Amino acid sequence: MFAEPEFWVAVAFVILMGIFVYIGVPDTVRKTLDHRSDRIKAELDDARRIKEEAAKLLAEYKARGASAEREAEDIIASARVEAERIAAEAKTKMEDFVARRTKTAEGKIALAEAQAVADVRAAAAEAAVRAASTILSQSVKGPLADDLLAKGIAEVRQKLN
Repeated sequence: MFAEPEFWVAVAFVILMGIFVYIGVPDTVRKTLDHRSDRIKAELDDARRIKEEAAKLLAEYKARGASAEREAEDIIASARVEAERIAAEAKTKMEDFVARRTKTAEGKIALAEAQAVADVRAAAAEAAVRAASTILSQSVKGPLADDLLAKGIAEVRQKLN
Protein backbone atom coordinates (compact mmCIF):
# COMPACT_ATOMS: atom_id res chain seq x y z
CA MET A 1 0.00 0.00 0.00
CA PHE A 2 2.81 2.50 0.80
CA ALA A 3 4.52 1.46 -2.36
CA GLU A 4 1.63 2.31 -4.63
CA PRO A 5 1.70 5.75 -6.23
CA GLU A 6 -2.06 6.18 -6.02
CA PHE A 7 -1.82 6.04 -2.22
CA TRP A 8 0.76 8.85 -2.13
CA VAL A 9 -1.27 10.91 -4.59
CA ALA A 10 -4.32 10.50 -2.32
CA VAL A 11 -2.27 11.47 0.77
CA ALA A 12 -0.81 14.52 -1.02
CA PHE A 13 -4.30 15.51 -2.15
CA VAL A 14 -5.71 15.25 1.39
CA ILE A 15 -2.79 17.24 2.81
CA LEU A 16 -3.18 19.88 0.08
CA MET A 17 -6.90 20.15 0.77
CA GLY A 18 -6.18 20.49 4.48
CA ILE A 19 -3.70 23.31 3.80
CA PHE A 20 -6.28 25.00 1.57
CA VAL A 21 -8.91 24.73 4.34
CA TYR A 22 -6.41 26.03 6.93
CA ILE A 23 -5.42 29.01 4.79
CA GLY A 24 -9.11 29.75 4.01
CA VAL A 25 -9.10 29.14 0.28
CA PRO A 26 -12.68 27.75 0.25
CA ASP A 27 -13.98 30.92 1.97
CA THR A 28 -12.05 33.08 -0.48
CA VAL A 29 -13.36 31.06 -3.43
CA ARG A 30 -16.88 31.20 -1.98
CA LYS A 31 -16.61 35.00 -1.47
CA THR A 32 -15.17 35.43 -4.95
CA LEU A 33 -17.96 33.36 -6.44
CA ASP A 34 -20.55 35.25 -4.37
CA HIS A 35 -19.11 38.57 -5.55
CA ARG A 36 -19.08 37.31 -9.10
CA SER A 37 -22.69 36.08 -8.84
CA ASP A 38 -23.71 39.46 -7.32
CA ARG A 39 -21.90 41.26 -10.14
CA ILE A 40 -23.57 39.02 -12.77
CA LYS A 41 -26.95 39.55 -11.06
CA ALA A 42 -26.40 43.34 -11.12
CA GLU A 43 -25.39 43.19 -14.78
CA LEU A 44 -28.51 41.14 -15.56
CA ASP A 45 -30.66 43.64 -13.65
CA ASP A 46 -29.01 46.51 -15.57
CA ALA A 47 -29.55 44.65 -18.83
CA ARG A 48 -33.22 44.04 -17.91
CA ARG A 49 -33.64 47.73 -16.98
CA ILE A 50 -31.94 48.87 -20.21
CA LYS A 51 -34.11 46.45 -22.18
CA GLU A 52 -37.27 47.88 -20.56
CA GLU A 53 -36.09 51.43 -21.28
CA ALA A 54 -35.37 50.46 -24.88
CA ALA A 55 -38.83 48.91 -25.16
CA LYS A 56 -40.38 52.12 -23.76
CA LEU A 57 -38.35 54.24 -26.19
CA LEU A 58 -39.33 51.97 -29.07
CA ALA A 59 -43.01 52.26 -28.13
CA GLU A 60 -42.64 56.03 -27.80
CA TYR A 61 -40.95 56.34 -31.19
CA LYS A 62 -43.59 54.11 -32.79
CA ALA A 63 -46.29 56.33 -31.29
CA ARG A 64 -44.48 59.42 -32.55
CA GLY A 65 -44.12 57.82 -35.98
CA ALA A 66 -47.82 56.97 -36.07
CA SER A 67 -48.67 60.49 -34.92
CA ALA A 68 -46.41 62.01 -37.56
CA GLU A 69 -47.96 59.75 -40.19
CA ARG A 70 -51.48 60.79 -39.16
CA GLU A 71 -50.39 64.43 -39.19
CA ALA A 72 -48.90 63.99 -42.66
CA GLU A 73 -52.12 62.36 -43.88
CA ASP A 74 -54.12 65.25 -42.37
CA ILE A 75 -51.84 67.76 -44.10
CA ILE A 76 -52.21 65.91 -47.41
CA ALA A 77 -56.01 65.76 -47.05
CA SER A 78 -56.08 69.45 -46.14
CA ALA A 79 -53.90 70.29 -49.13
CA ARG A 80 -56.19 68.28 -51.43
CA VAL A 81 -59.27 70.09 -50.09
CA GLU A 82 -57.51 73.44 -50.48
CA ALA A 83 -56.40 72.56 -54.02
CA GLU A 84 -59.93 71.54 -54.95
CA ARG A 85 -61.28 74.78 -53.46
CA ILE A 86 -58.72 76.85 -55.35
CA ALA A 87 -59.48 74.95 -58.57
CA ALA A 88 -63.22 75.50 -58.14
CA GLU A 89 -62.62 79.16 -57.36
CA ALA A 90 -60.37 79.52 -60.41
CA LYS A 91 -62.99 77.79 -62.57
CA THR A 92 -65.69 80.14 -61.28
CA LYS A 93 -63.47 83.17 -61.89
CA MET A 94 -62.64 81.91 -65.37
CA GLU A 95 -66.32 81.36 -66.17
CA ASP A 96 -67.13 84.85 -64.89
CA PHE A 97 -64.28 86.30 -66.95
CA VAL A 98 -65.44 84.46 -70.09
CA ALA A 99 -69.04 85.56 -69.46
CA ARG A 100 -67.96 89.20 -69.01
CA ARG A 101 -65.77 89.06 -72.11
CA THR A 102 -68.61 87.45 -74.10
CA LYS A 103 -71.04 90.09 -72.87
CA THR A 104 -68.56 92.85 -73.73
CA ALA A 105 -67.97 91.35 -77.17
CA GLU A 106 -71.74 91.02 -77.74
CA GLY A 107 -72.17 94.66 -76.67
CA LYS A 108 -69.45 95.75 -79.08
CA ILE A 109 -71.05 93.69 -81.85
CA ALA A 110 -74.48 95.21 -81.11
CA LEU A 111 -72.95 98.70 -81.09
CA ALA A 112 -71.16 97.99 -84.38
CA GLU A 113 -74.42 96.68 -85.88
CA ALA A 114 -76.29 99.78 -84.73
CA GLN A 115 -73.53 101.98 -86.12
CA ALA A 116 -73.60 100.07 -89.42
CA VAL A 117 -77.40 100.39 -89.62
CA ALA A 118 -77.12 104.10 -88.88
CA ASP A 119 -74.37 104.46 -91.49
CA VAL A 120 -76.48 102.58 -94.07
CA ARG A 121 -79.53 104.72 -93.28
CA ALA A 122 -77.46 107.88 -93.53
CA ALA A 123 -76.00 106.73 -96.85
CA ALA A 124 -79.47 105.78 -98.10
CA ALA A 125 -80.88 109.11 -96.99
CA GLU A 126 -78.04 110.91 -98.65
CA ALA A 127 -78.57 108.93 -101.87
CA ALA A 128 -82.33 109.55 -101.74
CA VAL A 129 -81.78 113.26 -101.20
CA ARG A 130 -79.39 113.44 -104.14
CA ALA A 131 -81.74 111.45 -106.35
CA ALA A 132 -84.75 113.55 -105.32
CA SER A 133 -82.88 116.77 -105.83
CA THR A 134 -81.69 115.63 -109.24
CA ILE A 135 -85.19 114.57 -110.33
CA LEU A 136 -86.88 117.67 -108.95
CA SER A 137 -84.29 120.04 -110.33
CA GLN A 138 -84.75 118.61 -113.80
CA SER A 139 -88.54 118.52 -113.76
CA VAL A 140 -89.52 121.68 -111.84
CA LYS A 141 -88.02 125.10 -112.62
CA GLY A 142 -88.04 128.50 -110.98
CA PRO A 143 -88.75 129.76 -107.44
CA LEU A 144 -91.43 127.18 -106.87
CA ALA A 145 -88.92 124.49 -107.68
CA ASP A 146 -86.43 125.84 -105.19
CA ASP A 147 -89.07 125.96 -102.46
CA LEU A 148 -90.35 122.44 -103.20
CA LEU A 149 -86.84 121.15 -103.39
CA ALA A 150 -85.87 122.51 -100.01
CA LYS A 151 -89.06 121.21 -98.35
CA GLY A 152 -88.68 117.79 -99.96
CA ILE A 153 -85.05 117.42 -98.97
CA ALA A 154 -85.83 118.41 -95.37
CA GLU A 155 -88.75 115.97 -95.24
CA VAL A 156 -86.69 113.07 -96.66
CA ARG A 157 -83.87 113.72 -94.23
CA GLN A 158 -86.26 113.84 -91.33
CA LYS A 159 -87.97 110.56 -92.25
CA LEU A 160 -84.80 108.62 -93.06
CA ASN A 161 -82.84 109.70 -90.03
